[in-house]
Amino acid sequence: MDTAVSKVSLMGLARRLVLDGLLSREDAERVQRTAQVEKTPFVVQLVKDGVLTSEKVAAAASAEFGAPLIDLAAVEINPDTAKLVEEKLIRRHHALPVFQRGKVLFVAVSDPTRLDAVDEISFHTRSTVELVVADENKLGRLIDKTLEAMDTSMQSLAGDDMAGLENLEVGDQEIGNDDSAALGSEEAPIVRFVNKVLVDAIRAGASDIHFEPYEKYYRVRTRQDGVLREVARPPIALAPKLAARLKVMSRLDISERRVPQDGRIKLKLSQTRAIDFRVSTCPTLYGEKIVMRILDPSSAKLGIDALGYEPEQKDRYLAALNRPYGMILVTGPTGSGKTVSLYTGVNILNTDDRNISTAEDPIEIQLPGINQVNVNPRVGLTFAGALRSFLRQDPDVILVGEIRDLETAEIAVKAAQTGHLVLSTLHTNDAPKTLTRLADIGIAPYSIATAVNLIIAQRLVRRLCEKCKQPVEVPKEALLKEGFNEKDVDEGMTIFGPGGCDQCTDGYKGRTGIYQVMPVSDAMGRIIMAEGNAIEIADQAKKEGIADLRQSGLKKVKDGITSLEEVNRATIE
Repeated sequence: MDTAVSKVSLMGLARRLVLDGLLSREDAERVQRTAQVEKTPFVVQLVKDGVLTSEKVAAAASAEFGAPLIDLAAVEINPDTAKLVEEKLIRRHHALPVFQRGKVLFVAVSDPTRLDAVDEISFHTRSTVELVVADENKLGRLIDKTLEAMDTSMQSLAGDDMAGLENLEVGDQEIGNDDSAALGSEEAPIVRFVNKVLVDAIRAGASDIHFEPYEKYYRVRTRQDGVLREVARPPIALAPKLAARLKVMSRLDISERRVPQDGRIKLKLSQTRAIDFRVSTCPTLYGEKIVMRILDPSSAKLGIDALGYEPEQKDRYLAALNRPYGMILVTGPTGSGKTVSLYTGVNILNTDDRNISTAEDPIEIQLPGINQVNVNPRVGLTFAGALRSFLRQDPDVILVGEIRDLETAEIAVKAAQTGHLVLSTLHTNDAPKTLTRLADIGIAPYSIATAVNLIIAQRLVRRLCEKCKQPVEVPKEALLKEGFNEKDVDEGMTIFGPGGCDQCTDGYKGRTGIYQVMPVSDAMGRIIMAEGNAIEIADQAKKEGIADLRQSGLKKVKDGITSLEEVNRATIE
């Protein structure tokens, strides 16, 4: 067995877990490769991928390497002890000083084979370092909690040391995977605070960050799983300083506070991953409100299976993508995941033998191999103008960020009718209304019937946390009234509601989509050409077995993926 393991270059704890039969060689290799690419410790990646529980890893590591196993839930960290080791070392080695006895510093780790951590921490603290093994999940949470408590109090930032921060020069923005304070001057408290907010938002999976000034207070909120939550409340005196710092990072004019401005920030998290922030400023009564949209290119590469489509819905979408021409429209309110759905489709089509061009306002996700144009009406570059240019450049696939007017709609429809696959978005409530909306804009019914292949209406709902979701008792009459069919209710269907644990937020973790995926059939085409209304189209869709948004949501409730409250929030108008 030793010989087999040595052939795959497994090291440290990975090798030990394989030898003990707790981990397959294939899993160990895969996790080790991922950890090297992501530049994360092996144990962190192992637990993150769900290959082994953090409790099993800690117990095995303690037994094999003779390091004491510590329960961090029963330990109170002395801030003075934690401060003996710099934050960047704590982050890099995923190691936390827990207590000190004389010249011996006891450091909690999840992987006791990290001798480089012992050497570096010992060198910087001039202490003898002894390792103790801790549960990875508990260690990660305690590290975040301890470093947050150590962070400079924002109440002390309003003093004289803030002078001159408006003129900080910022070059390429780069945040190391283990260093949350790599932007700008590490000595500037306001810089550290802004960096911490950005990094914490990325780690929490937030989609937006709001910096908001009011008359008597200033608050910072992040939108996580579609819900805004307050994360900080710095002194109101810092409002101009925070706005200036964010505008410098976004390369905006810090002297202009009277008109809205738009910019971008690109942060490099590792050699293989970068995050873009789309920044928007708006002058309000008490100062500039700044909203940052977090744009993660990896979201477009999740794959169609990660978006929450039911099998038949996925098949309809893929069938439409495989057609050589026609139009695919995605509809829904702002923040419903339309961009990710479109880019997932474009990513599937992104092969060497296709010419793909996109016109967006603004470009949210940058993908290699795709010609992306940022629409700028102020200089005359409109959606319609970009489309005309595309049609002169031999395109196979065209993506239009949004159909807003008759001119854009006409060119997009004409392109779909003349051998091009066109993808775009439209703001309507469901799929049938999208067809009548095109007619309202001014597109001829015949053109709509012949050009549009597929319409996807969608919403995002929060996923129930798998660790703490709990069954909910709902009377049969109430379930039938909500829209469940009598057969499911009579068979003893169980629905779940949110619980609450330290792994989630209010019983929810992540989001999934609910969809109405409606191919435009010949029967629907006849209704459109007869100038029928959305109700008639919806009735025809029902006859063809196409689930509407409500039915798709109830299917997610039945499967235990989300709660009835979430579906009601997303689908009841």
